[in-house]
Amino acid sequence: MRTLTRLSSTTLDKTGGSLEAKAAQQHESAIKHVTGRAAYIDDLPAPANALHIALGLSPVAHGRLTRLDLTQVRAMPGVVDVITVNDVPGHTDIGPVFPGDPIFVDEAISYAGQCLFAVAADSHDAARRAAKAAIIEIDELPASLDPVAAAEQDDVVRPTHVQASGDWQRSLDSGLNVIEGEQFVGGQEHFYLEGQACLVFPSEDEGVVVHTSNQHPSETQKLVAEVLGIPFHAVTVEVRRMGGGFGGKETQASPWACIAALIARRTQRPARLRLSRSDDMRITGKRHPFHNRYRLAMDDNGVLQGGDMTLIGDCGFSPDLSEAIVDRAMFHADNAYSLGAARVTGHRARTHTASNTAFRGFGGPQGMMLIEQAMDDIAHRLNEDPLTIRKRNLYRPGRATTHYGQDVEQLDLLHELIGQLEASSDYWARRDEIRTFNAASPIIRRGLALTPVKFGISFTAKHLNQAGALLHVYTDGSVMINHGGTEMGQGLHTKVCQVVARELGLDLSAVRISATRTDKVPNTSPTAASSGADLNGQAARDAASTLRERLFAFALETLWPDAGLGHDDLRLENGMLVAGDGEFTMSWGELVQAAYVGRVSLSAKGFYSTPLIYYDREAAKGRPFYYFAYGAAVSEVAVDTLSGEYQVTRVDILHDVGDSLNPAIDIGQIEGGFIQGMGWLTSEELKWNDAGQLISDGPATYKIPAFGDLPATFNVALLEGHPNSQASIYRSKAVGEPPLMLAISVWSALRDAIASLDPTGDCPRLDTPATPERVLMAIETLRRQTDDHAASTPREDDQHANA
Repeated sequence: MRTLTRLSSTTLDKTGGSLEAKAAQQHESAIKHVTGRAAYIDDLPAPANALHIALGLSPVAHGRLTRLDLTQVRAMPGVVDVITVNDVPGHTDIGPVFPGDPIFVDEAISYAGQCLFAVAADSHDAARRAAKAAIIEIDELPASLDPVAAAEQDDVVRPTHVQASGDWQRSLDSGLNVIEGEQFVGGQEHFYLEGQACLVFPSEDEGVVVHTSNQHPSETQKLVAEVLGIPFHAVTVEVRRMGGGFGGKETQASPWACIAALIARRTQRPARLRLSRSDDMRITGKRHPFHNRYRLAMDDNGVLQGGDMTLIGDCGFSPDLSEAIVDRAMFHADNAYSLGAARVTGHRARTHTASNTAFRGFGGPQGMMLIEQAMDDIAHRLNEDPLTIRKRNLYRPGRATTHYGQDVEQLDLLHELIGQLEASSDYWARRDEIRTFNAASPIIRRGLALTPVKFGISFTAKHLNQAGALLHVYTDGSVMINHGGTEMGQGLHTKVCQVVARELGLDLSAVRISATRTDKVPNTSPTAASSGADLNGQAARDAASTLRERLFAFALETLWPDAGLGHDDLRLENGMLVAGDGEFTMSWGELVQAAYVGRVSLSAKGFYSTPLIYYDREAAKGRPFYYFAYGAAVSEVAVDTLSGEYQVTRVDILHDVGDSLNPAIDIGQIEGGFIQGMGWLTSEELKWNDAGQLISDGPATYKIPAFGDLPATFNVALLEGHPNSQASIYRSKAVGEPPLMLAISVWSALRDAIASLDPTGDCPRLDTPATPERVLMAIETLRRQTDDHAASTPREDDQHANA
């Protein structure tokens, strides 16, 4: 029987607002989602004269385009327009941060699936048929598909970066106990339910209005304007909701908007572009695969003294966001542990594949994997329980500074959280029971692991840590909030509405949110880095508090000028303006009407920028994160050692979200993040053939977790009594990305189960995704090593005979 434990409530302060605005609330579009009334991009009605766009793609991974004959394409039924790089009036490179991403191939081809041309036709089917009629000739060249070899040859998309603390070399040279290991961490397809899609309308002022499934509307506005050669203000980008993003629509939603905008401007007709699932998977980037290795020194108790760690990110053909992604992997190479005197090196290798991009965790998960492997390896080397080694190495007073110079705060929280989960999950009793079970079970082996998470919250690019909001109050008292964040199912809009309702003392039903639009809140940051609620919630709070103070001033000056009241005597609560002990009251609607008649502005803008953060890249030191979010998970698995198949039988999670803005949404994010992380580490395998063509390009060949993959027992709780130490929105903490890394406990538990076959040996290498095939290969490798060791060790009777 599957069980699921959830926290139903959390402790909330009692200042201002209604209880509803502070409690667990369902997603603002939940009913629309389940009834099918929520409109996504392909649901938006388009005029009868709308054009549909298909793309012509490169079949090879590397080469030179020598001939592109589109004569037959233009002659196909229904075709209205065909465009190539020669038809772009403005910029042809749409690299989001650094150059390197051409909108169409000019001559050099850098990956299989790169866009050569676009065709617009009266129907989607006609456009796809026409695209196949192109005559394409390519001088194919050898493809570079090995990121390790690329890094060794310094074939990188951005320069190598190094972070170091103390004399790491001395720690290795003088260390009596040095341990080393390596791993391959596979990538991951975003597999959002709604694929890449946009609908673009030409506007009467020679601009365009872009409806797009997109995490970064302002960047798309900029790139569309530059491609068209028009000012930014001529482009309006709107996002009401996405059917999932996970980072895959942070930069890689823009190319399709640019192409559709080109068609719309040239034809003066609306243009729709949506990628099929197979095209989407072949054309767009993934989570970066990483090749990692470590060499670490430890004392006799397994406590790290220092060492050297190397991370090689497979970036694909262009920079995209790889500079920051590999940086974040380096920042998180310590996870929750003090490394001592350590060097961390990050390489950004170039390969002839689609440019890899942001994915939930943004490199952090790949960085954490290496140190978690080291913790298991140390434990097996010393014949100790892995949890014991992990606890010994946790950041603690006296060892509380990271290898990049940031002090780790809330150390008591980290230790208490792990202690609570250790007790609530019955870790040690289950460890004893599993040890007994494995000793008597020749085929099925069980494994157990508790792994922590320490995840830094902020964009590591400092200028992105800002947000704006626009608040309107209408004369009937209803409230409309708009902000720069985008909704992709994570509940950001719900939380922002709750913030506004709380500040204005209203029921949540009185506050409505509008689509994110670049003509309402300009120059916005992407909804990423787990900072959506932190940034946009604070901006909305600023707007609401500005309006509230304006209404208070009006009340004191106009409504009750002779009452002897001061500002501190007023409050908004439960839809009322209340003064003193309640001797003066006025309903919210009456207050708004009076303010309107009194010519008081009922609109306010808000702004927020994150304080304290900085990073000196030259020195490789700083405080790149405003705060850390923490969590821990215990996972138990059962492995069939004859087939490599396994089940995740139980998961217990305790996660830190500070004072939760919305416990229902936060627990949903923890559950979803964990399962997505479990898929990344177990079943979601990306495969390319020797020619660099992606062959896992659909659900038939790429396996995301299904309902049957859920653990039979799944206990999730929020840590209580630990508000954020920093002045975040109501002392809450971000929850989008950190839970994904809790799934490392599943991978660690698999290694634990395999290692039980030879409890005196080293923990086996297990690359990810840890598919049943990889698990079986690790088992067979361990068995061979055990057999070889036994064969090379004289038996006791042989020793007597020789004597």
